[in-house]
Amino acid sequence: MQLEENVPLAPFTTIGIGGPARFFLRASSVDDVTGALEWARANEQRVFVLGGGSNLLISDDGFDGLVLQLDLRGITIESEDEHALVKVAAAEPWDAFVAKAVDSGWAGIECLSGIPGSTGATPIQNVGAYGQEVSETIVRVEALDRTTGLVTWFTNAECLFGYRSSRFKNQERDRYIVLSVTFRLRRGGAATVRYPELQRFIDERGIALDDLRGVREAVIAIRRRKGMVLDPADPDTRSDGSFFMNPIVPAPPHGIDMPHFPAPNGVKLSAAWLIEHAGFPKGFVHGNVGLSTKHTLAIINRGGGTAREVTELVAVIQRGVRDKFGVEILPEPIFIGFAA
Repeated sequence: MQLEENVPLAPFTTIGIGGPARFFLRASSVDDVTGALEWARANEQRVFVLGGGSNLLISDDGFDGLVLQLDLRGITIESEDEHALVKVAAAEPWDAFVAKAVDSGWAGIECLSGIPGSTGATPIQNVGAYGQEVSETIVRVEALDRTTGLVTWFTNAECLFGYRSSRFKNQERDRYIVLSVTFRLRRGGAATVRYPELQRFIDERGIALDDLRGVREAVIAIRRRKGMVLDPADPDTRSDGSFFMNPIVPAPPHGIDMPHFPAPNGVKLSAAWLIEHAGFPKGFVHGNVGLSTKHTLAIINRGGGTAREVTELVAVIQRGVRDKFGVEILPEPIFIGFAA
């Protein structure tokens, strides 16, 4: 193991913000992971596991402990009949795996194209977009239990998936390190298109549902025009993607005509609509950070931005939406290195 000290973390994040790690280690095997945890326990150091850095805000002070960057790689096809059962190591880039699935004719994750980050992070957040969630295709998750040092397998039901949530993010946060994820995808299946904007886009272009590549390209095109596809030439993509989750409430605010959609235990409101109509338009600026000029859900680093500026902007937006509509909107990214 090659332990480094005082490693800047901003370059490891898509928003380009964050102070240094006191200690830093790249783990390319499960033995590296267990060894790093043993070292951290022996030296009384906290541990943060770093994936693709795409849904993360690290404080300006960085992380006072060990940052463990997972570099576990490999894709294994376990079986292929009507379905393809595919095991993907945690550090495999998510969009590269989606591209492989589409090219192989495996349906089920095509609407999740263009999302940055690692595959191991997808069950933690129950990543979703354009009407799909990874929980629809995950059959099991392999994880290392930090408390026992044992490798454990979780079924889909045991992952306790919910909207942008799972047992790994909520009920037992920081207990498990995801090592691999196994997906069950439909061989030769058609795309699952439930999102009206995507349906209109593919209808206008005459893309058939069994054209998985066409649907993937459509999803990426929509994401790109919203600044949601990483592009060094586009400053609007220097972000954490969608920063706020769409709130689920019992009913829409009384007397206000706003977009809403059916959801378990109520309706889902559009966080983007709430933000914009609370007085925060696209391109809103707060110091060196602000809102994307393409989408109000994305908080961007305009150059030299700090985590403090991001948290200030988050608080201002939350207060504005609360005062205007009586609705709470919550951040989706994980906050690291901030005071409890």
